[in-house]
Amino acid sequence: MKSFEMIHLGGEHCVTGSCHLVQTNGINLLVDCGTTQGSDQALPIDAWPVKPSQIDFLFLSHAHIDHVGRIPELIRKGFKGEILTTHPTKNLLLPMLEDAMALGNPEEKEAASLLRTIDEFSWGFEYGQAFNLRKGVRFSFYQAGHILGSSFIFFESEFPRNSILFSGDLGCKHTPLVPNPDPPPSCDLLILESTYGDKTHETRERRIEALGKVLAHALSDGGKVFIPAFALGRTQEVLYDLDRLFSDRFYQKQFPELTVRGGIPVVLDSPLGMKLTKIALSLSEYWDNEAKGLLDYGDKPMDFDHLYVAESHKAHMRLLDHPGPLVVIAGSGMCTGGRIIDHLKIGIEDPKNDIIFVGYNARGTPGREIQEAATQKKGYVTLDGKKCRLQAGVHTLSGYSAHADQKELMEWVKLMPDKPRSIKLVHGEPSAQKTLASELSRQGYKVEC
Repeated sequence: MKSFEMIHLGGEHCVTGSCHLVQTNGINLLVDCGTTQGSDQALPIDAWPVKPSQIDFLFLSHAHIDHVGRIPELIRKGFKGEILTTHPTKNLLLPMLEDAMALGNPEEKEAASLLRTIDEFSWGFEYGQAFNLRKGVRFSFYQAGHILGSSFIFFESEFPRNSILFSGDLGCKHTPLVPNPDPPPSCDLLILESTYGDKTHETRERRIEALGKVLAHALSDGGKVFIPAFALGRTQEVLYDLDRLFSDRFYQKQFPELTVRGGIPVVLDSPLGMKLTKIALSLSEYWDNEAKGLLDYGDKPMDFDHLYVAESHKAHMRLLDHPGPLVVIAGSGMCTGGRIIDHLKIGIEDPKNDIIFVGYNARGTPGREIQEAATQKKGYVTLDGKKCRLQAGVHTLSGYSAHADQKELMEWVKLMPDKPRSIKLVHGEPSAQKTLASELSRQGYKVEC
C-alpha cells in the first residue's frame, strides 16, 4: 500500500513553475508553488484536483520565484495552511514576494495584507532535524547547496512505512557562500531535478578566470560588461567572485589591469539585489567555511571599494549614459524584464560591450534568444518590442550554474545508503531528462521522466 500519492502541478517537464501535490494519510501537502517563465507552463490553480483551502501545508525548498511566486495567488484563492521552510528561506521570502507583487501592480493595501498573512503563516526550521507533522508523518530539511536557505525535503510515513524525497534544486559543490549538498537518506521515491542532466559545468576556478578575461578585455577597449543576474543567489555569487578577483593576490597577479586606477567600477543596478545581499550578509552562520574564514580574516565577501549601487530610478537612468569601462549587474537573470533590459537595448549594438550570462535561460526568454542568436550568428534579437542588432560579445559561463550537472547529480544519488525503489525526474527540459534517465538506468535505477 502506498502512503504517498503525488500529482505534479508544475515543473514536471520544464525548469520553472515548480509545484507538486502530495497526499498522505488524509493530509494535502504542497511542495513549492512557483511561477513560470518563457514558454514553460503550469496547471492553473483553479484546475487543481484540490482547492487551496484544502491544502494543509506548503513546504518551500528555497526562495527563488519559480518556486514561491504563486504563493500570493494561492492565499487569495483560499489557502489557510502553514508554510514550512528553513530559517534563511523564511528571511528571504518576503522581500522576494514583495518585489514580485510590485511587478503585478496590486493595490498597496492588498499587497501589505498578503505579506503580513504570509509572514504569519510561515515557520522556519533547522537543517537535519526530523519534525513530526501529523498522523505519523515526519519531515526533515537538508542542505541542498543551491542558494542560501535551499533544502531538499524528506517525508516519512509510519503507517504504512514509506518515504519520499524531493531534491529541490541541488547545487554544485564549492558554490560560494553555500555549504555543499548534504548526502541524501534512503527513500522509496526520489523526486529528482534534472536542469543540467545532459551537461557538464566548468570548474569554479575556470569560471573566475573566464570572468577575469572578459573584464580585462572590457577594460582594454573601454567597453561595458552587462551581467544579467537573479537578485537572489547569482548576484551574491558574482559579487563574491569579483571580490576574489580584486583582492586575492593570485588573481591580482593574473589580471593586474583589473586593479589599476582603483579598479574597474562595478554597479549593482538592482535595489532588490542589494536588499537580499544585506540579508545574506546577516545570515553568515549559514555560510560555508571558506566565506566564514574570509569574514574572520577581515575580508567582507560581496563588498569592495569600487562597488556602487543604483537604488533610485533616477540613478538607473543616469547609469545608462555612463561611459565604460564599467560592469553592470542587474535583473532579471533571463532578461524577461527589469533594469537589464534598458542597458541591453542601448548597449547590445556596441561591439566594445560584452554580455555575460551566469545562469539558466528558459525556453522562450530573451536571454535564451540572445544566446541562440550569438551561437547561430543571427544578426538581430528583440528586446521589449525593439529589434536590436547583436554586436556585443556574448559569453555563457556554465561554471556559475547553481544547479548540479549530470556528474554531480549521479554522484549525489549514489550517496544514498540504499537505492530508491523509483526515481521521478522533474525540473528539466525533455532532452535533459532523457539523457539523465538513460545514465541512471544504466546504473540500475528505475527511472521515470
